[in-house]
Amino acid sequence: MKHRAFSILVVAALACAALAATASAAGKGRAFQFRGELTAASSSSVSLQVEGGNHAALRAMLGQSQDQSFAVTGSTEVLIWSHGIPKVGTVADLKLGDWVQLTLHDKGGSSLSDLETKGAGVVADRATKGNPSTLPLYLYVGQVAGPQANGQIAMNVSGGDARALRTMIGQPSAQTFTYGDSTIFLLWQGKVPTVIDASQLKAGDRITVRVRAPRASTLAQVEATAAVHVGDHEPANASDNS
Repeated sequence: MKHRAFSILVVAALACAALAATASAAGKGRAFQFRGELTAASSSSVSLQVEGGNHAALRAMLGQSQDQSFAVTGSTEVLIWSHGIPKVGTVADLKLGDWVQLTLHDKGGSSLSDLETKGAGVVADRATKGNPSTLPLYLYVGQVAGPQANGQIAMNVSGGDARALRTMIGQPSAQTFTYGDSTIFLLWQGKVPTVIDASQLKAGDRITVRVRAPRASTLAQVEATAAVHVGDHEPANASDNS
């Protein structure tokens, strides 16, 4: 009787192991989230001007243009958000110029070309970029002061928008800002931006640093908040991507 019970437990354990292995093999893998403005949509693909994303997505974007196209398959789910409520839609419901978030899953370290052919899991159309926390923008302009590492950007501030300049009153030009996994770094060559890593910033480069922080924040509070966007050699007439 004990032998039979033990046999049943062994079979059950093997079955569970088999199911776990199957689930792992068929698992979704790592999430890659790309956010940006929709530039084209068809039954087979959607194109974005990528302006942000999670760490995995931004790593895949290194050295690539902001303009990218992703495959759409029969399993891609389209969500149309309205007044904070999503409803299931189709690619035909997507509108050019809308702010969308595209999510897909693949193994960690997948190349951008692999991700683009994988097939999007979810395309969420939120119509406008918005800023859910209603945090204002602090824009600083200056020159890179040295190598960037450990989440810190050293720069000599020489300009910025009115809100940023108010925080600089009575402060030295040499300042250090923070960046995080979701900070997007763009290198502009003429009118064409490509995604880069913080380590590629060079001393003396002209950069713009955009931070979203509460109104009336002190300079120290702004600097402790991770930047949303850092532009290297950004043209003065470039659109605000934050």
